[in-house]
Amino acid sequence: MKRILCYLSAITATVILTVGIAIAESPNSFFNLGFEKHKMGDLQSAVEWYSRALDNDPAFAMASLMRGIAQQQLKKYPEAIRDYSEVIMTGDPSFKVVGFYNRGIMKNMTGDFAGAIPDFSQAIELDKKMGAAFFHRGIAKSKTGDLDGRQEDFRQAALLGEINAERWLNTYYPGWRQPLPAPPEPLQLPPTPATATATAATVNPT
Repeated sequence: MKRILCYLSAITATVILTVGIAIAESPNSFFNLGFEKHKMGDLQSAVEWYSRALDNDPAFAMASLMRGIAQQQLKKYPEAIRDYSEVIMTGDPSFKVVGFYNRGIMKNMTGDFAGAIPDFSQAIELDKKMGAAFFHRGIAKSKTGDLDGRQEDFRQAALLGEINAERWLNTYYPGWRQPLPAPPEPLQLPPTPATATATAATVNPT
């Protein structure tokens, strides 16, 4: 959760500056009240206030995102997944990347590893430096049997500063920093006599 909230810090700061001047009974004022309850740890009240904000503005991506985080903290995972899906549908790219990442986390936590992989891939497509998405996609790949994919995702995550991936690689693949070897060239079989004759006939027709 700390990683998620850190990733959101820049977005949240911008929103708080905006909602601080919101008039009473507006979606922003409801969001403000929810966010205050969230910071205090009153998660159920936070969900209720975020919901009121969304009742007044269903496209309020930040309210969907924060309600999803509160639902996740309450261990209401299906509800959190629905909120993150709303973020993906209504948010701009800065929100969508978090929506995909958080939804992938939820799918990993609930055992839907195959479903988590495309969510992390979408997050990476939007933010190619998101080491955490590479790391958790690697976990999902491991659970689906793609061990080579796991190693490569962990390698990318470690190169982007993901400390857990780096520790794992240092333990099990201490040479992971070395460039991957190029794939071997395919073997070229010599032509059979029939093929050679046909080729010659094509190049030098009689």
